[in-house]
Amino acid sequence: MYNSRKKPQDEMVEEVTSIWSCTNDECKGWMRDNFSFASEPTCPQCKSPMVKSEKKLTVLVNTSPNQSKD
Repeated sequence: MYNSRKKPQDEMVEEVTSIWSCTNDECKGWMRDNFSFASEPTCPQCKSPMVKSEKKLTVLVNTSPNQSKD
């Protein structure tokens, strides 16, 4: 008999992560701090300044060799 149940996925580990949030109230843009190439980035969507914040997100590791802060 065919079992149509899916195997359970591995649990996604979450942690409080540093992010940059857009200061424009009409924009919902944000990015992870460790995926930003500038020390004080501008929003890629609306070009407004961004401020540091925190958000509970799934853990991701940035292994890019190009990752360097200005």
